[in-house]
Amino acid sequence: MQVIDGKLVAKLTREDIAKQVAALPQDTLGKIGLAVILVGDDPASQVYVRNKINGCAEVGITSTLVKMPADSTQEEVAEKIKALNADPAVNGILLQLPVPKHLDEAALLHLIDPAKDVDGCHYVQKGKLWTGEPELIPCTPYGVIKLLDHYSIPIEGKSAVVVGRSNLVGKPLAQLLLDRNATVTICHSRTKDLGEVTSRADIVCVAIGKAKFLKADMVKEGAVVIDVGMDRDENGKLCGDVDYVEVAPKCAYITPVPGGVGPMTVTMLLQNTVKAYRLQKGLDK
Repeated sequence: MQVIDGKLVAKLTREDIAKQVAALPQDTLGKIGLAVILVGDDPASQVYVRNKINGCAEVGITSTLVKMPADSTQEEVAEKIKALNADPAVNGILLQLPVPKHLDEAALLHLIDPAKDVDGCHYVQKGKLWTGEPELIPCTPYGVIKLLDHYSIPIEGKSAVVVGRSNLVGKPLAQLLLDRNATVTICHSRTKDLGEVTSRADIVCVAIGKAKFLKADMVKEGAVVIDVGMDRDENGKLCGDVDYVEVAPKCAYITPVPGGVGPMTVTMLLQNTVKAYRLQKGLDK
């Protein structure tokens, strides 16, 4: 069993991103701009935003944090997004999720200029992914594929099961695996005999937000298990959707929580921001 080290892969990937930024024409150095909109003061969101701002500084991207009160109206947030869309110094826009419940999250995401949608949430970017012409890929699924590639884990011809069908992770991850010629099954809360389905898979990816949900009897010997969950166990300790202690001995490869997929999400956001900049400037044809 080999543990997939997301911290190491994130570090190596960020070093490469920093080189990409440094290699841009001299008059553009330091000009790649990412704007992060944070509505409210959710503690977890504040941590995630801080990680994104620090990541930008690490690779040479200019970041702007736009903080808005929790009681901001739909119109106020929408106007801020429109202003950032029109700002030539901003190449990427990210609306930190979740937003306060009184806001229409989907409507706000779809207001972001697709060319600046570095989280891959706009239906235009989703459409490009679904039709085999991906540009800005949702960051967490993008990170999962990057981990598999770093460890030279074969995808083509493999049986892959994705547990979870969210628009942020489950659906785009299934599409990315399909694009790499895996045979993909998506499971969810209505799936019958879920354990029987997962136990036949070569690659199992779990993203449902249920602590230690995947047990040893749901995985076959030699499987690759990717845990996208970020939960708390009965003792309040950080854990994933996979019962790591139970499942790990059966795996060829497995991601831990923390230190697995998590570090890759912000890293691929940085990569998407560079990609957005290059596309906007006509550097990638």
